[in-house]
Amino acid sequence: MQKIRIIALYLPQFHPIPENDLWWGKGFTEWTNVGKAKPLFKSHYQPRVPADLGYYDLRLPEVRQAQSDLAQEYGIEGFCYWHYWFGNGKRLLERPFNEVLVSGKPDFPFCLGWANHSWSGIYNGVKSKETLIEQTYNGIQDYERHFYDILPALQDKRYILVDGKPFFLIFDPLGIPNPAMFIDCWRKLAVKNGLQGIHFVAHTYHSEQIQSLLNSGFNAVNIVRLFDYQKSGISFMQKTINKIKREYFKIGFYPEYKEAMPYFSGKEDVENNVYPTIIPDWDHTPRTGKYGSILKNASPELFGKHLARTFSDVKTKPEQQRIVILKSWNEWAEGNYIEPDLKFGKKYLETLKRELGNV
Repeated sequence: MQKIRIIALYLPQFHPIPENDLWWGKGFTEWTNVGKAKPLFKSHYQPRVPADLGYYDLRLPEVRQAQSDLAQEYGIEGFCYWHYWFGNGKRLLERPFNEVLVSGKPDFPFCLGWANHSWSGIYNGVKSKETLIEQTYNGIQDYERHFYDILPALQDKRYILVDGKPFFLIFDPLGIPNPAMFIDCWRKLAVKNGLQGIHFVAHTYHSEQIQSLLNSGFNAVNIVRLFDYQKSGISFMQKTINKIKREYFKIGFYPEYKEAMPYFSGKEDVENNVYPTIIPDWDHTPRTGKYGSILKNASPELFGKHLARTFSDVKTKPEQQRIVILKSWNEWAEGNYIEPDLKFGKKYLETLKRELGNV
């Protein structure tokens, strides 16, 4: 069997923190939005209810172990924990990963993805566009401080490597004022501290950015084609209608998953330094109501077809570069998860394992 490296994006926002208490009310976690979601039309699958793992709290080591056991059983190489560093040492949601790091458990591979974006209320369940916390970039000294903050993770034996270098994903690579300077700074610090370097991966929704990101010093690009169907799969008239519905009636775009799915893949996916994304489902309405976008009628069967196409694109790459990013392990408020739920159980995980076995 050809080895495909599945790295699953992992959201740590399933435990209370003081900032969320302040912004959204005491005890808020991602489950708050998930639990209050309502169907907007007859076949709309809401609310989503977790099955095997329940409404978990990521402060519990038993939960983190159960997640990693599931992921390992069904062929996922490791988790990419979203990592929040807003500048000047300000971090949020760091507790689950810090406990994984310090405890040594679970003994399951991991890496970090820097979620370098400001938090805006409207995209996180608040009916306001105000910025809750701003992402800042404060020059070399702050870059160095950031590096040393995560160095213990980079040196951990569980950290995911590509050609001997720690895999580090950056959510908004062009948001960094001078990405080449940041990359150069961290690469030098990595070598200084006994690492072979850093394998920098730029996360983008725009395939036309791939070459410019590589030219900026990134080793690879993770391309996410979640919204490509909206850009190139519909007519000008439909785009106009969608814009009117969104701007005047605050209604999002609700295409069928089976229609959007062919656009999740692209010609660049066969390149060694391009890591495609697999998308089991999408429904942002738990956070943004009818304004959010939805992929209607997703299913494990359709997901299997999407996997087969993606795995075919990457299976002939060098083994270290056969990387596919799963979006996501547990983004429940985006309808974007592969953990078991009451409707499908483990069928998405079983589909993933089956398609990995077919490569």
